[in-house]
Amino acid sequence: EFKRVLFRSWEIIQLLLRINEMGTTVLMATHDAEVVTALRKRVVALESGRVVRDEIGGYHRDYA
Repeated sequence: EFKRVLFRSWEIIQLLLRINEMGTTVLMATHDAEVVTALRKRVVALESGRVVRDEIGGYHRDYA
């Protein structure tokens, strides 16, 4: 069950990437460090509701 949910999540991410490649801006909010680092897109990090980091090609800080 868990593997199926995980696979489905990556399928959805791939769909969002294709939509983005066609010119549509896609905003995704996640705490999943693996997803953030794998995509290497623009990363905006918030702490207590404030922007503390905004980087193109960013990564999750747990992978720094």
